[in-house]
Amino acid sequence: MRDPSAICSLLDELQYQPASELEDQDLDFKEWNSRSISGGVSLVIEMAVCMANGGGGTVVFGVNDAAVGRSSAIIGVPHDVDVNRLKKAVYDATDPKLTPIFQEISVPEGTGRLIAMQVYPGLPPYTDTSGKGKIRIGKDCQPLTGTLRRKIMVETGETDSTASETAGQLESLISAAALERLRESARREKAPDDLLHKTDRDLLGTLGLVRNGYLLRAGILLAGTAETIREHLPGYVWTHLRMATDTDYSDRADGNDAVPIALERILDRIMADNPIATVPQGLFHFEIRTYPEIALREALLNALVHTDFRIPGPILIKQFKDRLEISNPGGLPGGITPDNILRHEPVPRNPALVDALTRLRLVNRSNLGVRRMYQALLMEGKEPPQIFDEGNAVRIIFRASQLSVPFRMFVAEEADRGRLLSLDQLLIIQHLLRHPEIDTATAARITQQDEPEAREILNRMETALGYLERGGTGRGTYWILRHDLHSRLSTSGHLERDQRIDWEAAKTRVLSVLKRRAQRGGPGIQNAEVRRITHLDRQQVNRLIHELEEEGHVRIDGHGRGARYFFIE
Repeated sequence: MRDPSAICSLLDELQYQPASELEDQDLDFKEWNSRSISGGVSLVIEMAVCMANGGGGTVVFGVNDAAVGRSSAIIGVPHDVDVNRLKKAVYDATDPKLTPIFQEISVPEGTGRLIAMQVYPGLPPYTDTSGKGKIRIGKDCQPLTGTLRRKIMVETGETDSTASETAGQLESLISAAALERLRESARREKAPDDLLHKTDRDLLGTLGLVRNGYLLRAGILLAGTAETIREHLPGYVWTHLRMATDTDYSDRADGNDAVPIALERILDRIMADNPIATVPQGLFHFEIRTYPEIALREALLNALVHTDFRIPGPILIKQFKDRLEISNPGGLPGGITPDNILRHEPVPRNPALVDALTRLRLVNRSNLGVRRMYQALLMEGKEPPQIFDEGNAVRIIFRASQLSVPFRMFVAEEADRGRLLSLDQLLIIQHLLRHPEIDTATAARITQQDEPEAREILNRMETALGYLERGGTGRGTYWILRHDLHSRLSTSGHLERDQRIDWEAAKTRVLSVLKRRAQRGGPGIQNAEVRRITHLDRQQVNRLIHELEEEGHVRIDGHGRGARYFFIE
């Protein structure tokens, strides 16, 4: 959700880029249909359904999302459009009923008025009363096809395959070894003792895994024997491969054990080939694995718990010399993408299974598992995991990065001083060890949040913590690591940080190319060409060109990827 103050901050960006560049999974800009009141109301209903199916979000009406420049983009909404009538229209025309919140935003351009519609997440699928609907996927509203409707129903638990009852006497279905392993894991996570001391039947009942005297399939996944699992969940299997090349493996193991046993068996196999680095600290020497166990455990538990058990195919673990890949059947659920996974509310694919593990404190509903994976790697100076949604499968990759002893020591020393580095701070510092600078837009992208929040983090890291130094002004503001901190943490000298010294040289090179083109009567140049000239990234080029524009040296024609830059005599 974007509140009015956040929306007003984004409106300033329209001076330099179209609103379409600012849109996201939870944000859309729409021009109001001033030719037809009924057409405008229909658009509001369509967008309310789309956003509700996509996990909720904000729609700002009154903005042309293709125009650049505030005066061109902000057209506004007529004053005779009543927000209370809009709310009633959405309520009357949706099934199940939606009640979005409408907020008016005053602006100096156009009619002087924008309308923001806040659509809160609920229990999709939603349609209009004629049965039509769309769903927000990325920046687009796509038709709510039968496949997408089925996916939503799975994600909301309406078709939870782990919640169905299984025939047979409970005691004959469960494995004493699996239950004890489940209790041991829960005890390590400090689950309540009174829960763990219950009898097997009472424990499973308390965890919601027994209904009408029958064990649910979720209970079989957590505590069933291998024979029971093969009978009731024939598609469930895990496979671990030690890869000799990208196409051949040297060793293989398969299993269809209950989740707690499968987790330990897979971990044992991975850890047998998980190199150790030794870190001296005072009188002690700490052994640190290439792949942190906490990150592996979270990734494997996610794969085991969020598998779509209706899709045939293994939970597949491929262990290469330089990386580890973990994949499971079933794409990312409920509007989660690799670009918002750190912030999105958790969406369980198998609620019955997740509910039981939550009570045992083996998983949580605060989306901390993925963040723990990131943090465990970043605090050792390693690359964060890569997550891919491949449609019917999710794949996560851990790179076999080298431990950075200076960085690990820095994190430990800051913790001793009462400064526990947050995931956002780790992401920003690690970025600055690989790149010469960071700006607000880049910080927002890598921390997966809005620019105002990212700017607050950068400001705190500069003023309160003293990790960063600020440069530039206005849209050209950037941050770099403090010189002595960069010297201490960098494993490749000062090259990356000192590249910032070439900023003025880059401007000079670009102006020289533009001037020569102007003298020849040639066309202007585009962002991609400037990147080749300067070796800067897209965001840095945008900032460099806008600085040249503010200095009166450059004119920008067009917008977005089609924009061209021309020299001004």
